[in-house]
Order: sequence, then C-alpha cells, then structure tokens
Amino acid sequence: MPGLLRGLARTAAIAGTATAVSNRVSRRQAGRWARHDVQQQQVDAQEQQQAYAPQDAGPPPNDMDDKLAQLERLGKLKEQGVLSDAEFAEQKQRILGS
Repeated sequence: MPGLLRGLARTAAIAGTATAVSNRVSRRQAGRWARHDVQQQQVDAQEQQQAYAPQDAGPPPNDMDDKLAQLERLGKLKEQGVLSDAEFAEQKQRILGS
C-alpha cells in the first residue's frame, strides 16, 4: 500500500506542477498578445492620422480668379437664355459681394 500512495502523491505533484506551469505560460502569452494588440492599435491610429492629414495643396487659389470664372459661367448662362436679366444681376451681385 505505501507504494500505491507514493505513486498517487507523485502523480498529484506532477499534475499540479504541470497545471501551474501551463497557467503561467498562458498568462505570459496572453500578456504578450495584449501588448501586441495595443501596439497594433497605435500603429493603425498613426496610419489613419497620416491618411487624413491635410496634404500640401500648394498655394491657395486666387480669390479673384475664382470670381472671374464664376462670372464667365454666369455670362454664358445668360447668353444661352438660362438666366433672365434680373437673375443675372442678382447672381453677379452675390459673386462680387462675397
């Protein structure tokens, strides 16, 4: 009987040690994956910021050039009969007033 108890005790000790080691390895690996996930989220956030960052579009457009282009289009619409004289004057005043 003492041999049987010794065998059971040894098996219990080995099983307990294996469980403890397994749990420690699992926790360590979970911690590594968590750190990896945090780092990946930071990288993704930086990539998104760079993707949505305003690009250097060069010098701002000349406001007067924009107004002249709008007036030319407005004049063409009036010539085509799309706009009446009153509508043309109103839109021209709006463009020049802005």
